[in-house]
Amino acid sequence: MIENHNSLCCQAERSLTKKYRKQIWAPFIAGVKTYELIQEGDRIAVCVSGGKDSMLLAKLMQLLLRYSEFPFSLEFIAMDPGYSPENRQKLEENARLLQVPVQIFETNVFDVADWGDKNACYLCARMRRGHLYRRAQDLGCNKIALGHHFNDVIETTVMAMFYGAQLQGMLPKLHSKNFPGMELIRPIYRVHEDAVLAWKRYNGLEFLRCACKFTQQAAACGGSKRQEVKELLAGLKKHNPNVEKNIFQSLHSLCLDTFPGYKSGGQEHSFLENYTF
Repeated sequence: MIENHNSLCCQAERSLTKKYRKQIWAPFIAGVKTYELIQEGDRIAVCVSGGKDSMLLAKLMQLLLRYSEFPFSLEFIAMDPGYSPENRQKLEENARLLQVPVQIFETNVFDVADWGDKNACYLCARMRRGHLYRRAQDLGCNKIALGHHFNDVIETTVMAMFYGAQLQGMLPKLHSKNFPGMELIRPIYRVHEDAVLAWKRYNGLEFLRCACKFTQQAAACGGSKRQEVKELLAGLKKHNPNVEKNIFQSLHSLCLDTFPGYKSGGQEHSFLENYTF
């Protein structure tokens, strides 16, 4: 069994730098360098939820540490917010299979979240992130790494415009407001979800899909706004293969002078402030 695990782990690692070098490894490295996500001496807590994205992130960070020209260190943490025994077991099994030395800690987030509130998912995510920051600090880390990818970035942007009435992106890194000295980084910011799925299938891996009963039910009833946006973008992509790439690039090429209003530092601004009559 141990030999089996070693073989599967080696194959999964090797495929990242060989078969999926162009689709995964190269954009991962490009993102880390372009956005200056990691500095010498960083101690980074890689947050593992048990899903495909965070498990891929964990493997990529392990490989980066192995090949890095400058020293930094990693901790792998997983928060159990109230998973079912089956989901908890799946998380532990995959961590062993892929040789990710994850430290699991328990919270009661699922129990205390008010699922009757329309902002339940947002509040749950906030609570979960707070627990991750706190555990990372306890381990002496100055950063947490999350597994948000390319498609999360563009879907969040479209959702904010369609359902939140604002143009809002997702930054590749940001400073924590509630945990001074802590920073959040998104190392697979440039990696497409299709590539993550292809890597998973190629290696015969099965990860947690959605461990939250509330969001599982919402998706089954067609209530997921993110799923609606996914389907919309998939439809547009049939006629314009570059639609996702164009949305992503537009976030890096914002023409602020063409907007009648914008927010910066929590303050609202109008184009009239600099308009010459």
